[in-house]
Amino acid sequence: MTDVATVPTSDHDPFGPDALEDPTRMHAQLREAGPVVLLARYGVYAMARYEQVHAALVDWQDFQSGAGVGLSNFRYEKPWRPPSLLLEADPPRHDAPRRVLSGILGPRALRRLRDRWFAEAEALVEEVLSTPELDVVPALAEAFPLRVFPDAVGVGEEGRENLLPYGNFVFNAFGPPNSLVTEAMPDMPRWSEWVNAQCAREALSGDGFGAAIWAAADRGEITHDQAPLVVRSLLTAGVDTTVHGIAAMLYAFATHPQQWRRVRERPQLVRAAFDEAVRWQSPVQTFFRTATTDTTIGGAVIPEGSKILMFLGAANRDPRHWTDPDTFDLERDPSGHVGFGMGLHQCVGQHVARLEAEALLTALVRRVERLELVGSPLRHHNNTLRAWARLPMRLHTQPD
Repeated sequence: MTDVATVPTSDHDPFGPDALEDPTRMHAQLREAGPVVLLARYGVYAMARYEQVHAALVDWQDFQSGAGVGLSNFRYEKPWRPPSLLLEADPPRHDAPRRVLSGILGPRALRRLRDRWFAEAEALVEEVLSTPELDVVPALAEAFPLRVFPDAVGVGEEGRENLLPYGNFVFNAFGPPNSLVTEAMPDMPRWSEWVNAQCAREALSGDGFGAAIWAAADRGEITHDQAPLVVRSLLTAGVDTTVHGIAAMLYAFATHPQQWRRVRERPQLVRAAFDEAVRWQSPVQTFFRTATTDTTIGGAVIPEGSKILMFLGAANRDPRHWTDPDTFDLERDPSGHVGFGMGLHQCVGQHVARLEAEALLTALVRRVERLELVGSPLRHHNNTLRAWARLPMRLHTQPD
């Protein structure tokens, strides 16, 4: 066993503008530095290799989420909002809400949504193809999830524009209180008030995911105090992550035209394309855990109570696990990527996101010969998410 002082130290700031713009070089350096690295700026430990990130994600006993999945340590700091019962809780508190939501978002519910969502995707693609050039972030990546997912939850149309900035703030708040957090703070009460209001039983339609959550409370599967928090988890994590996953997929195909030809020739690759895009771009870049005991990793000890930053994006491009990891390749089997987490806290809504992406991509594959970038893409900086603010494209509907 190596003394904790021998853990490599890094001066990298994963929440600085350079790293948020392009973390590739930092990820490579952290992976090479060792299985665990001390980030001196924040006094937290970090893992960037696939083996250690995967192991920490599945080991909820030694690496807890209940002390917060952000930089803030709930053992000593008061959360800025009631913690998520899905993301920021461990067994047994985590079990009932997870079980309820897993059932509600199961295969039967997705089969009911499938035809409707595919029709909505066809209609949206028909709309956007009337414009020769467009920014696909608002026109497709944002528009489709905001059109179908709140409907599925049972949220009305008025005020849906609050979902994206609210989710953006939540994911920013997992990092340090930098300008990305402080500049949005004045608007946060308004966004939060709207989202919380949508979680009430009376605000939801009677046939959506939200109503099903409240029905589970009536049956005693969760408490009535927990029900709005479970609905809130859906609205918090179910929009931004899907938006940025779809944007990553569109960017991947625009920059890898041979892969677009491949998916058009073999439409059965549509489902794997989203997962490969999530692996390649990792819309959720990081999450924290807290050590519940002195834990040995790679011969070094992480002390009990220490915060550990897991670089999901770095793990998804670790050449120790993936062949040619920096390439978007539909011949790859992307299963096992950690873009949706892993283990007990793996994203409970990942199959919903996959269905949204499958519906939209299927509609595009049928109509679009080629996706072409026609301007400079612009990154959207977030302390946790890797996202695009702008992706100007031309969608070619005729062969070149």
